Parts: sequence; structure tokens; C-alpha cells
Amino acid sequence: MANLNIRSKQERTYQAIVIGSGISGAWAAKEFCDLGVKTLMLERGRNVEHIKDYPTTNLLPYEFPHRNQIPQEIQEANPVISRCYAFREDAMHFFVKDTDHPYVQEKPFDWIRGYQVGGKSLLWARQVQRWSDFDFDGPARDGFAVDWPIRYKDIEKWYSHVEKFAGVSGFKDGIPHLPDGEFLPGYELNVVEKYFAEQLKKHYGNDRHMISARCAHIHGNAEYYAQQGRAMCQNRNLCQRGCPFGGYFSSNSSTIPWALKTGNLTLRPDAVVHSIIYDEEKGKATGVRIIDRLTKETEEFYADVIFVNAAALNTNAILLNSTSNRFPNGLGNDNGLLGKFVAFHNYRARVSGEYEGHSEFTTSGGRPTSGYFPRFRNVYKQETDFLRGYAAGFSASRGVGPDTSGIGMDLKNSLLNPDKYGPWRVGSHMMGETIPKETNFVALDPNQKDEWGMPQLRISVDYDDNDEKMVKDYIEQMTEMFTKAGFTNIQSADSKQAPGLDIHEMGGVRMGKDPKTSLLNANHQLHAVPNVYVTDGASMTSTSTQNPSLTYMAFAARAAHHAVAESKK
Repeated sequence: MANLNIRSKQERTYQAIVIGSGISGAWAAKEFCDLGVKTLMLERGRNVEHIKDYPTTNLLPYEFPHRNQIPQEIQEANPVISRCYAFREDAMHFFVKDTDHPYVQEKPFDWIRGYQVGGKSLLWARQVQRWSDFDFDGPARDGFAVDWPIRYKDIEKWYSHVEKFAGVSGFKDGIPHLPDGEFLPGYELNVVEKYFAEQLKKHYGNDRHMISARCAHIHGNAEYYAQQGRAMCQNRNLCQRGCPFGGYFSSNSSTIPWALKTGNLTLRPDAVVHSIIYDEEKGKATGVRIIDRLTKETEEFYADVIFVNAAALNTNAILLNSTSNRFPNGLGNDNGLLGKFVAFHNYRARVSGEYEGHSEFTTSGGRPTSGYFPRFRNVYKQETDFLRGYAAGFSASRGVGPDTSGIGMDLKNSLLNPDKYGPWRVGSHMMGETIPKETNFVALDPNQKDEWGMPQLRISVDYDDNDEKMVKDYIEQMTEMFTKAGFTNIQSADSKQAPGLDIHEMGGVRMGKDPKTSLLNANHQLHAVPNVYVTDGASMTSTSTQNPSLTYMAFAARAAHHAVAESKK
């Protein structure tokens, strides 16, 4: 508490505080600032400024000391993060190292994190599919979790709001359970992907679709995005380095600089949030207590409204650590459910194959997206022995290019004498919905603390029988579809990877209609502390199958406007 009273309380008082600068936190801050609200955004990591702090963005392959590979000693010291597909030499500075921020795994859980301004918005896969009422109705229809307190009509205009600003490329596909949005021109499927889509229609009618995945990349209307300082996607496929063109949406390229331009945003990096301050006399939260990441000094900030957007599991940790006489088990945790009913997406299974047709074609250039299977299992009725279903990715590429793995003369020879193109290679990966369960939870470890004296997070999350049946069905169904399309050499694989590697952890502070069975109401306010909002993954009642970030953004924008409207009453 050494620095607690150095600055006056007035200097540390704002109208709103947003905890977290990732994809949902920065959206909340942008909306507040556009509405004239003086906002403090707290980020536990270092500052990362758009373009200035992308050190590898324009490096050529030979300029990386290890040819974009992670040195063996770093892999061995960081086994969790080394399992992430994007953890390579060009982006390793944006990932949290296992050794720097330990956590307790009661069951294996690969927790992938990005502690810097912008968070994981610099690293995300940029896939943005809307939810529909087939998703929001799920828990009530199928009898798991609790009923969502909102439906598609409540969030529809906010999807449009964030899509227009972020820039989403896609086609209007007219699929009832994957609503169309405000799209920039989409990216075309290649010839074999189109062929596969036609085969699905031939064999399954209008029940199964394979479309171009909607993605948060600027593909047209560059003039509109120039006001954000962003330009067209250059199809470099180097997004994880940070894009100097702002071609894909990130907090760093879009919402944060936009909010800063209003003059209403104060950005405070290096602020490890300790807890939310609850005033028992006033019966509401009044501020946030932080620990400076570098000096370890404690400081407090105050505001009328507080948004917790620290990324799903860290949002749980902050609320669990926010104890008081009124809330001895964590802020708003009257029902004892805080930290429970955590869920994720099941990415374990893949199916691959080859295709001898269309041999006169190949592809050239890059593309920031791929094919996408909207969910087709249990959409309109329960038809399998497992609940819910899965979406899937799909892509086709042509044969073998030059071998770039060597060095020196071997590499030169490979580049100058590439192998002839082989058959098309096709592949798919599943994105399964998992069922939130009370037995999947996070809690604060009573004994182990981190470098800042904060309790380490204990994670106990696992698959269940429903997930195993879903993996089996995905492999069977995708193999059947590949076979009917004439693909050959069909192979399937179950990685058995731990939960967490999907980077879609959700829940723990779920929304609901009843304060006895949920933490948040329909407006994302804590039932028991209405001036505290949660709009990141922690708020998810169920997970559905779509990549969740677009929904977090829409939630954050909607809730920010609600908070401002409430403040004027």
C-alpha cells in the first residue's frame, strides 16, 4: 500500500474502468469513449502500439536466427505454450511463457495467454460467425446448463454494429442457423472446395453446407477503414506478427487507437488487477485495486461502473479474489457458482484425404480464411446419442511445393527444382461444443502464489462421454462425406489434446435468468453488484460451435451502451 495515497483520489477517479485490453475490453472502452465517458483501461501486460511494436512483421525467413523455429531449450522450458500452433519464432514475444505465469493443473489444461495491450487480439484466428437462436435455445431445449436470458433478436443489431466497424468479409449464404451479417466481399473457395460443396448438396440436399468462412479482414471498401488508419488485407498470412496494414481486426489497430483519439481513454499498462473494491455501505463496487507489474506497488482507481474483460479464466480469478465481508467467496458469488460450469471447444479430431480430380488446376497466392462447415448435427431435433454438435473447418491445397526445410546448397536445389505437383490434399478439423458442467471449474489455490502475490489459478477441466461420442461421430461423418466426394487415402486422427489448446475457454460467470443459478443478468451485470459487468468469455452460458470472439465484441458493445443508459436514469 506504499503508493496508495500519493496521488489524490480525484486524479484516480474515472466514469468507467475496463479491466483488460483484449478483444472485448477494447470494444467496451471504444463504446464508452464514443459516448463521451471518461474511461480507464487496465492491462496487466506491457504496452504494444500498432506498427511500432511489431518487431518481426516485415522480416524475411532468412532473417530469423532459427528460421522461425522455436529453439529446443525454449520448447522444453515451456511445454504448454509450445503446443500452440502459432507459437513460433516470429510471434513468441506475444505469448505468455509457462515459466513466467504458472498455474495449477488438477487435470491437464493447456492455458494459452497473451499478456500485453491488445491481448490475444493480435493472435486470434479471425473467424467470425454469428450465433443464431438454434444456439441460444440450446440449453433450454436440450436440458443442460441454464437458459440464456437473451435471444438472437437482443444481439442482432450489435453483431451488425461490430461487423461494420471491424470489417468482416463473407458471403450471404442464407443458412438459418448461421445468420448472415454486414459483410465486405468474401473470399472465394478454390476449385476443389467448391467441388466438395457441390458434392454435399448432391448427397445431402440442403442439410449440410460448406461455405467460405467469414473472417475479420478488410476485403474491399478500404476508404471507410482508412479513417481507422487501416488498409486492405494483403493476404500475407503473417497475422500473428501484428499487421502493419491493419488488414485484420485487432484491438491495437482499431478500437484502442480509435478510443484514444476521442481524448476520453486513459490506458494503463503494467497493471495487474488484484481485486475489485466493494463498498458495503454503498452496496456497490467503487473501484479496482492493482499491483504495478514492474514496481510491485499497490494502487487504487475508482469509477461508477466497472467492466471485467480480463479473458475468461482471469476474469474468474479477479472476481474470486475480490472478497469482502459481504462477499467472502468472491464478488457476486452468493450462490457459490463462481468459477464453475467452465466449458471449451473440442478440437481433437481431424480427417484428411487426397483427390485426383481437377488436376489441371492449382492455387496461387494467399488467402486469410478457409472453408467452413456450419453445424449439421442435432440442429432442428435430437438425432444422435450425444447432445449438441460440431462445426468444422475444411481446406484443399495442391500437392507438394518446394521443400524449404534445408539450408545452403540443399535448399537452393530444392527451390530451383521443386517436385511436381501431386494430388490435391484435403483436410478438416472439428470444432465441437462441450457441455458446461459443475465439475469443470477454476478456483484460487490456497497455497501457491505468483510473482505479484496473487493466488495461482487452479484449473480442473476435462472431456466427458458426450465429447468422446462427438469425436467418433465427426470422424465417421467426415469420412463418409469424403468418400462420397471421391476423395481417397482418407485418414483420421484424434490428437487427444488437453482442453485449453483450442483457446476458446468459456464460462464460470455465466449469464442466466435466476440469481440462484447464474452470476450475470441479461445485461451482463452481476446480479448482486449491478455496476459490475462481465462481457468476455467468462459470461458464456454455453459454447455452441462458432468461434466466440465476434459474440464477445457484440456483448461488450451492447453492455457498454446499457451501462451508459443506466447512468443517465
